[in-house]
Amino acid sequence: MLEPRGVTFKSPTTDDRKNRHAFEVGGASHVKLRELDTPALLLDLDAMEHNLTKMAHFFGGGATRLRPHYKNHKCPALARRQMNAGAIGMTCATLTEAEALVSSGITDILISSELVGDRKISRFVELSQQTEVKAVVDNPKAVAALGAAGRGKECSLSVLVNVNVGQNRTGVRPGEFAVELAGKVLAEGLRFRGLMGYEGHVAHQVEGPEKEAAYDLAMGTLMKCRATLEDGGIPVEILSTGGTGTYHLSPRFPGITEFQAGSYLVMDTEYTNTCKDFERTLTVLATVISKTEGERAVVDAGLKSISGEHGMPVVKSCPGLRLRKLNAEHGIIDILDPSVALEVGDPIEIWVHYGDATINLHERIYGVRNGEVEEILRLQG
Repeated sequence: MLEPRGVTFKSPTTDDRKNRHAFEVGGASHVKLRELDTPALLLDLDAMEHNLTKMAHFFGGGATRLRPHYKNHKCPALARRQMNAGAIGMTCATLTEAEALVSSGITDILISSELVGDRKISRFVELSQQTEVKAVVDNPKAVAALGAAGRGKECSLSVLVNVNVGQNRTGVRPGEFAVELAGKVLAEGLRFRGLMGYEGHVAHQVEGPEKEAAYDLAMGTLMKCRATLEDGGIPVEILSTGGTGTYHLSPRFPGITEFQAGSYLVMDTEYTNTCKDFERTLTVLATVISKTEGERAVVDAGLKSISGEHGMPVVKSCPGLRLRKLNAEHGIIDILDPSVALEVGDPIEIWVHYGDATINLHERIYGVRNGEVEEILRLQG
């Protein structure tokens, strides 16, 4: 029988199931993993705290400050820990995430995806009246809509111009196009706060001269935009950029004011292939529900509980087993080593390969330390 992290498992009893509701509502106090229904998303608290401290120390003493990305973990409690460790605020991918943070008492938020549509803009105005929240723009039509909404509520909305620095996803083209858009922001009565440029195309590149050159090109583009704006009399207060895979390169450009690293805190196995500075933290706990002797085992964790979008996850601490396929509710595991002791009812931990998409499938994360559930982290947004 496999025993992840040294914990003794047994099948849940009727009493275990009767106590489940109280456990979920009341939180965890050194609860054994056997008391969890599977599939369950687990977070290694020691590894998470190591990652939290490492990134906080890196950005703790310089001009560039950390504004972590919430989209990865979607957990207000973890966001509070990042703020307590020195972050100046949080980055969100969506308006819903920003609303979740504000409802949890966290302020100073940058929404890094463009807001389009009357309903979203109205919600953004409402949020701006409660706390410091900034939007990004890359299109004159969106700027006009934000300006009209702000004037209608007599509210001064904060805006950054999103510049395409090579990822070719969102962002206005650099140079005169970015300058024209910044002028449009000011003409619409919005507060132009600065520039954002995300070098996501560089983050997962293997370390070496090519990655450094790609990073320099991306950040050089952003710096040139800032210089052009300031030469034209438009001050640039904020220069926001970055991701976990390029954090160590940020000192090459001291003009960066804030860095949006996200994945570092709850690191997955995909990112550790190219960014080895942080420890893996996330697994999905599953149960073997079927076994064909010497061939395969089937677990109760499939695509509804763990993502295979960026590659197949691997079984933790057992090279004799290989996760081959994910169906909606099932994971198919090949038994490569027939000597592996594996039976129906046994628990298995599977490393999370793509954290963002996996976390999005769950309502809670179970924080684990020394083989026991120490806390339950609710997800929101």
